[in-house]
Amino acid sequence: MENKSKIYEKRREEMVRKQIEARGIRNADVLAAMRKAPRHLFVSEALMDQAYGDYPLPIGEQQTISQPYIVAEMTRALELSSDDRVLEIGTGSGYQAAIIAEIVYRVYTIERIHSLYIRARKLFDRLRYHNIVTRYSDGTNGWKDESPFDAIIVTAGSPSIPEPLIDNLTVGGRMVVPVGDQFSQDLIKIRKTESGVRKESMGGCRFVKLVGEHGWKE
Repeated sequence: MENKSKIYEKRREEMVRKQIEARGIRNADVLAAMRKAPRHLFVSEALMDQAYGDYPLPIGEQQTISQPYIVAEMTRALELSSDDRVLEIGTGSGYQAAIIAEIVYRVYTIERIHSLYIRARKLFDRLRYHNIVTRYSDGTNGWKDESPFDAIIVTAGSPSIPEPLIDNLTVGGRMVVPVGDQFSQDLIKIRKTESGVRKESMGGCRFVKLVGEHGWKE
C-alpha cells in the first residue's frame, strides 16, 4: 500500500501539470514552490483529500484557502527574486506565505483573526519555514517598521487600494490586490515608480472581504 505522503506528492504533481502549467504559468520558481509546499497540511484533516482540487476550500472563521491556480498566478505576478522581502496581508491558512517563502529571502505576513494566526504560526514552525515572520494585527495598516518591501500581496478583496500599503512599497516594488465590491473584484497589479503607481488589471476574481481600517468595516 502506497503511503500517504507519496499519494499527496503525486496529487501535487498532477495539480501543477493540469491546473497551473496547462493554464500557461511557466515561471520555474513558482512551479517548484507549488510542487514542494504540502497544501494538504494547510487544510483540516477532513478536507485533506480535496486539498489538490481545482477550487478554494474553507479553513474556518468564514475564510478560505485560494484555488491553487490563483495562488500561482498571484505569486507569478509579483516577479519575485531570491533576495526579496515580501509583505502578505491576510495569512489565512498560511499556504500563500509558504509558497512565497520557497522563493524569497523573507516573508512578513499579517492576520487579524487570532485563531488563524496561531494555527498558521504553529504550522510554519512545524514545516520549518523560518523565513516567515508573523504578526497579529490589522493588515490594512501595513507594517511600517519593516518597510519598504519589494512586493506586497493582499489575499482578500478591498473596496480600494489601502494607501498605507502603497507607502510600504519600495520604488520599483510590485503589489497584487483584489479590488471591487463584496461579491466580485478585479485582480490589480501595481508597480510603484518615482512619479506614482502604474496599475493593470489581471482579470476578475472573488475573494473574502479585506476587513480593517483601510478596507471593509466589520
